[in-house]
Amino acid sequence: MKPLLLAALLLPALVLAKSRPNIVFLFTDDHAPHAIGAYNGWLKSVNPTPEIDKLAAEGMLFEKSFCTNSICGPSRAVIMSGKHSHKNGFMNNGNTFDWNQQIFPKLLQKAGYQTAIYGKSHLKGQPQGFDDWAVLPGQGLYYNPDMIFPDGRRRIDGYCTDVVTDLAVEWLTKKREADKPFMLMVQHKAPHRNWMPALRHLSLYDDIDIPEPATLFDKWEDNAPPARHQELEIDRHMDLNYDLFVDLTPDFSQPPSQKRQDRSAWHNMKRMSEEQLKKWRDHYAPRDAAFHKAKLKGKDLVRWKFQRYAKNYLRSVKGVDESLARLRATLEKMGVADNTVVIYSSDQGFYIGDHGWYDKRWMYEESLMMPFIVKWPGVTKPGSRNKDLIQNLDYAETFLEMAGAPIPEDMQGASLVPLLKGEKPKDWRKSIYYHYYEYPSVHMIPRHYGIRNNRYKLMHFYQFGEEWELYDLKTDPDELQNLYGKKEHAQLATRLKKQLVKLQKHYEDDSDISEKPEVWQKQVRPLE
Repeated sequence: MKPLLLAALLLPALVLAKSRPNIVFLFTDDHAPHAIGAYNGWLKSVNPTPEIDKLAAEGMLFEKSFCTNSICGPSRAVIMSGKHSHKNGFMNNGNTFDWNQQIFPKLLQKAGYQTAIYGKSHLKGQPQGFDDWAVLPGQGLYYNPDMIFPDGRRRIDGYCTDVVTDLAVEWLTKKREADKPFMLMVQHKAPHRNWMPALRHLSLYDDIDIPEPATLFDKWEDNAPPARHQELEIDRHMDLNYDLFVDLTPDFSQPPSQKRQDRSAWHNMKRMSEEQLKKWRDHYAPRDAAFHKAKLKGKDLVRWKFQRYAKNYLRSVKGVDESLARLRATLEKMGVADNTVVIYSSDQGFYIGDHGWYDKRWMYEESLMMPFIVKWPGVTKPGSRNKDLIQNLDYAETFLEMAGAPIPEDMQGASLVPLLKGEKPKDWRKSIYYHYYEYPSVHMIPRHYGIRNNRYKLMHFYQFGEEWELYDLKTDPDELQNLYGKKEHAQLATRLKKQLVKLQKHYEDDSDISEKPEVWQKQVRPLE
C-alpha cells in the first residue's frame, strides 16, 4: 500500500483518538480551596500543594466552583448522576445509592471507554459502570484499611492515600487495555476527619505557626439562629482525644465528650502495627505532655486546638499532593500524558477554623466552594482562571462530552467543555441552586436551600420557619452581616426569592420545605 494512501486511511483513527482523551479524575474529601496554594486563600503562605499548584499553572482553575449539597455521599451521587440530590435519590449519608440508575461511567463504557475507580465511594453497594474497582467500606481507615474488591473484602497494609494510589498505578500500568481510552477515578479519604497524616509527615509544619483565619473567634451575632446551634466548634465540640490525638492510644478508655463523637481515629489505632503505633506515639507523647503542663484556657486553648487541627489537616493534604505527582509521573512514563485530561477536585469545601468551625454542610462560602482544576493538553490554556459559576452537577456532562458520548437530556448540569476551550457561552447560568438535607444529625446543621449568584446569596432554614440569610459577597465576603429583614434590602430579598423559586421549578425540586411543629423545634433546639 502506498504511504500516502496508508496515511489517509490512518488519519481518521488518529483524529478520533485525539478527540477521545483519557481522563484521570483525582477526587479528595473535604479539601477546601483555600488550602490549595493556587487559590490564593489565607493559607497560601503555608502552601501544602505544590503539585496541585503545578497542575493549575499548566491548565485551568475554576474560581467559582460549588457543590449542590455539601456532604460526602450526596456530592458523589450528584457527580455520578449529573442530577441534584432530590433527583438521584441520595440526599444524605444515611441513604443507599441506586447503582441501577443512569450514571456517567456506564455511558462511558458504552462509548468504548475502560473505567476504574479506587478509594472512597461512600455510596454503599457495589459500584456499577466500572471494569475494575476497589473501594473503602464506608468512610474507611487511614492506616491498614480494608478495601472491598469485586471478589471480596481484604486488608491492605499501609497508609490509605498511598494504598489507593498504588491500586490506581497498578491498574494504569498492568491491568488496563492499551487500545482503549480510559476513565480513572482516584478517590482519597484524606483530608477527612480525623485528619491522620502519614508517618512521614508527622513533623511537617512543626517549625511554624499556621496563620489563623480572621473569623476564628466569630460569634455569629448577625447570623440567623442556626449558626448558634451547631455542633462543629473548635472551642466546644472538637475533642482533644478523639479528634486531636491527645493521650490517644488503642486502650484509651475515657468516654467521648459529645453525643455524636467521631471515634474513627481511636478505632484506627487498634489496626496499627506495633511499628506504626510506636512512631505515632513517639511523635505525639512529648507534645501532649507539654500541652498538659501549659494548662491552657479560653482563647489560648482554642488557638492550641486550631494549630494541632490545622497542621494535621494540611499534613493529610500533603499526602494527596504527593499522590497527584505520582499519578502524573506514571502517565508521563507510559507516554499517554499528552492525551490525558487530569482533573483535581474534592467533594466540597471545609472549615479550617473559619468562623471557629471544622467540617462542612453549610451554604456559606467555605463549605460551598469546591476546587476544580483541569489540565487538558492542547485545549486548556496554561495558567488560565475561569470565573463562571459551575457545580459538581456539571462533571458528568463534561466527562461525556470529552469522550464524544451523547449527554442524556435528563441530566441537570451543563458540560464545561466550552469553558475549558476558553469560550464564553451567552446562555451560561447566572446563579446556582443548593439544598442540604441531613438534620437532625452529626454537627446539627439544619436543612436549608438557597441561591447564589455572582454577588448575592440568599438561603432559607425552612424547618424553623422564617429563618433567612442574605449576604452581599462583594462587600462582605466572610458573610458576617446578614442583610435579610433590613428595610433597605427588602426589594433585593424579594427579587432573589423569586429567582430562587424559579430555580426550584427548573430543577424540579419538590422536597418538603414546610416548617416543623413548635414541639419538634423545641426538641432539637432546646435553648435559644
